[in-house]
Amino acid sequence: MEPILVTGAGGGTQGATGRLVTEMLLERGLPVRAFVRTDDERAARLRGLGAEVVTGDLREITSVLPALRGVRRAYFTYPVTEGLLTATAAFAAAARQEGLERVVAVSQLAADPYAGTPHMRRHWLAEQVLDRAEVGAVHLRAAVFFENIDFLAQAGGRRELPIPLGPPGTVVPLISGTDVARVGAGLLADPALDPGPVCRLTGQILTVAQIAEAYGAAGAPLEYLALSPEEWRRRARPLYGDDVAVEHLDHLWALFRAIGSQHELYEVTAAIEEFGGTKPQTLEEFAASRPRP
Repeated sequence: MEPILVTGAGGGTQGATGRLVTEMLLERGLPVRAFVRTDDERAARLRGLGAEVVTGDLREITSVLPALRGVRRAYFTYPVTEGLLTATAAFAAAARQEGLERVVAVSQLAADPYAGTPHMRRHWLAEQVLDRAEVGAVHLRAAVFFENIDFLAQAGGRRELPIPLGPPGTVVPLISGTDVARVGAGLLADPALDPGPVCRLTGQILTVAQIAEAYGAAGAPLEYLALSPEEWRRRARPLYGDDVAVEHLDHLWALFRAIGSQHELYEVTAAIEEFGGTKPQTLEEFAASRPRP
């Protein structure tokens, strides 16, 4: 059986869907080729689980071509940082050359040529590149990850949620990284599943006040701290250490503030249970699973 290639398999701090997809596919007894940037302790752990590990740079075609050799299905994810379109182009060209039949790619909920953040517009362009490569691309248009919210809660000492979302009634569409990974693993494990080229993923829709309440219900009280956009940018630059991440989030928070509470994309999607096999995780459940200070 050909291996399934999974990029981002080492995982990160905000979602780690590549690592989770790797683990889920291995649990199903499927062969996985895990693509990582660095051969470190995380790579060693993947080998211990039974994955074949390859290292390289997703932006570099000489890394991607050998990684995709002999592969028919792949999971493509790229962090919110510089290089998304370069990495997508390299991956799409290599995938087409190697004859891939399904690529499950992580995108953003409102990816569109006129989306409200530059990075969402880049994701829409990335979708077009994969579509034109004719590699059976399925785009997981995911809502804001619980992990993104939790990262900010950590920055607030797990007592405050310092985020510039305006009134506490501002609504945020959310999903756990685990649910995104479950859907990705399901679609890769069973190529007969057909969600269409776009698969929207939202597990819960909460106001900012309800986000804080979910942490409180999980025994980790959290107070919403409505920062000004200027103050948030000042704090975010050293916190994230990445200009693209700060740019994207700054525009995203502004978009949510402008929308307020109603948008056509604000709905919990059936795809999580249909393709992931379980009901969506709630933020309260996620918060309860996080380490306490």
